[in-house]
Amino acid sequence: MEDKLKEKTGRTLEEWVALVKPKGFTKHSEIVAYLKAEHGFTHGYANLVALKAREADAGSIDDADLVAAQYSKGKESLKPVYDKLLEIISSFGADVTVVPKKANVSIRAKRQFALIQPSTKNRIDLGLKFDQAPENERILDSGPFGTMCTHRVILTSVQQVDQELCEIVNEAYRQSS
Repeated sequence: MEDKLKEKTGRTLEEWVALVKPKGFTKHSEIVAYLKAEHGFTHGYANLVALKAREADAGSIDDADLVAAQYSKGKESLKPVYDKLLEIISSFGADVTVVPKKANVSIRAKRQFALIQPSTKNRIDLGLKFDQAPENERILDSGPFGTMCTHRVILTSVQQVDQELCEIVNEAYRQSS
């Protein structure tokens, strides 16, 4: 969308943000309404500019800060589980990309193959995407992930990040490559 914004509106994202910021809008909806009414924006483009102007999108926040926020407010005890998962997954190959978002961390090779999400104060849901899932009693349906992942593994302690889990996650990685 960012690449097409100039083509559609005649200005870059940076130019739109520079135009909107001095207006003193305090709410996202005010920016969206202004851009739609005064400049004929579609909702999608107005939303993009509003997010960037307010620095409210995940892309405007440092990756480390996104992860730190996920493991705050009572979820601090789950951070070692995340760290161990990331250590193992990062060793799979140079093509592994880690993409923190506000609620979870997406892990990709050619496509997303894992999603790490601290879902409660005592549980991480490790979403996995398989073409064909290996048979293993630890592998459950996708649960809260819907179609983002085909399966998930529930983790409550760092001890559960064992060799068996490494093999399960590595299989999702192999199927994504």
